[in-house]
Amino acid sequence: MLLGARALRAAGLLRPPGAVPRTGVARRARCGPGQRPVGRGFALPAGPDLRHFLRAAAAGQPGPSPELPPEPGSAPGAPKVYLETYGCQMNVSDTEIAWAILQKNGYARTKELEEADVVLLVTCSVRSLVPKVTLQCRCSPLAKKVLADKTEARHNPHTTKGTPREKAEQAIWNRLQHLKALKARRPRARAPLRVGILGCMAERLKEEILHREKLVDVVAGPDAYRDLPRLLAVAESGQQAANVLLSLDETYADILPVQTSAGGTTAFVSIMRGCDNMCSYCIVPFTRGRERSRPIASILQEVRMLSDQGVKEVTLLGQNVNSFRDLSEVQFQSVAAPGLSRGFRTVYKAKAGGLRFSHLLDQVSRIDPEMRIRFTSPHPKDFPDEVLQLIQERHNICKQLHLPAQSGSTRILEAMRRGYTREAYLELVHHVRDSIPGVSLSSDFIAGFCGETEEDHLQTVSLLREVRYNIGFLFAYSMRQKTRAHHRLQDDVPADVKKRRLEQLIAAFREEAARANAALVGQAQLVLVEGPSKRSASELCGRNDGNIKVIFPDTELEDAAKCGAPGRAQPGDYVMVKVTSASSQTLRGVPLCRTTLSRAAASH
Repeated sequence: MLLGARALRAAGLLRPPGAVPRTGVARRARCGPGQRPVGRGFALPAGPDLRHFLRAAAAGQPGPSPELPPEPGSAPGAPKVYLETYGCQMNVSDTEIAWAILQKNGYARTKELEEADVVLLVTCSVRSLVPKVTLQCRCSPLAKKVLADKTEARHNPHTTKGTPREKAEQAIWNRLQHLKALKARRPRARAPLRVGILGCMAERLKEEILHREKLVDVVAGPDAYRDLPRLLAVAESGQQAANVLLSLDETYADILPVQTSAGGTTAFVSIMRGCDNMCSYCIVPFTRGRERSRPIASILQEVRMLSDQGVKEVTLLGQNVNSFRDLSEVQFQSVAAPGLSRGFRTVYKAKAGGLRFSHLLDQVSRIDPEMRIRFTSPHPKDFPDEVLQLIQERHNICKQLHLPAQSGSTRILEAMRRGYTREAYLELVHHVRDSIPGVSLSSDFIAGFCGETEEDHLQTVSLLREVRYNIGFLFAYSMRQKTRAHHRLQDDVPADVKKRRLEQLIAAFREEAARANAALVGQAQLVLVEGPSKRSASELCGRNDGNIKVIFPDTELEDAAKCGAPGRAQPGDYVMVKVTSASSQTLRGVPLCRTTLSRAAASH
């Protein structure tokens, strides 16, 4: 069977014999419930007709149904898909969702680009692979593979030209040129290579992607991954296909993502999508839509599955993760809205009803006492006392919070529409540290936002020094179309000034992070082993509860319970490490023993 026919059959869209794709003027696309047509220029196949179902019935087979997909890998010669991930952890999660959908529709996965029949790039309009300066960040295995081709940008981030958004999108255009060459040299005996762009860049630049040198066959936004089999089927007929419609309710709650790193010790679980905060600089509401949350039951099911697979750390993901609000259970739809952090406000009215983040965090932490729980990215406004108390009480919820400040100037925070002042933010920091002793803090900062003066910048530097974060994500501002800043503000800080201010923020952060980490020298830290150190095969690398990287020698260790023979620590093991030295990004130490999360908590 030809590859095109296999793809159409996998999508349930096999044409009847003799049917010819229509060319010339494109016809309107058929859409599912609640969707609009894709638009001109993206013709869709007619789909199965009565004869298809009669033939299926005669053979004793049911008609096409998305509820009964073919078993993965059951068809010999299944089309092979190669997935490449750029950007944030949400894109890692989206890659797993997209692959789960394709796998259920008869596709096979390949790690070799030359073998692929379909190449899909999961893209970002904000980050390329890592932020401009990402101090303490974990990339996905797929991102690491791509990152290997970008060593200059990785080792010299401060001299890379362009803004983060420009670099993020230019990385994709460069990759597409490589794929264009791959298409050109593909043997004629094979079906043409199909290339797809998924994610935020697809949402933002659909028209340009489709028309720029005709490099791309399929474009799918973050809410259109269920449509991938159909879109790929259309592409097999030689036409371009796109679906970038945003949804008010799509959460992919019924799809269990296929983990892209088999046997991994950590995993990401998406719990909500979109954002309603409408910060003036942010493109997320326009590329990922409004906030909507998965039902808690589906999240718990996924976390239990990961626990059964031996995963030792789960990170709950969302653009505004702690505004989670599950409306799937009727009896909770009239519950009063929780209060905001003191001194914080929103651009929207308080949302009543639903099960909130504190309830979800409570339930997730009960699944496996040996599984660490993290969450990102939160908004500082959504930290009620019940969340802080839960973090303090549960030994498996990491004592590490991300509190994105963005600026230390109240005037700039107002222009950003962040909903708080510098004073309110600092009050929250003090309250968090009083509630969770020893908590590790991380933050985001933007240098050179619209109208930022030197005084505003110095206030941000002073905030960095006063709070003394352990982990930081720092960027030079780059204006994005569609945002409020694009329509109402002027990007008036010169590029060289942005660069200088960013470098000063980086220097201040590193000095204070080094001091914060130095306070851990001499202490014992519980480390979840991730694998060998990148720089030495004789050392292991892992993360402590505060998400700080810890490196220590790979030697034989006693078990803390003294119930087993000495052995070397393996990925997924917990090891107690005494810290002997520290830098702004890394701790080094000597291993004391292998242990468990519960035993370590009981001994403190």
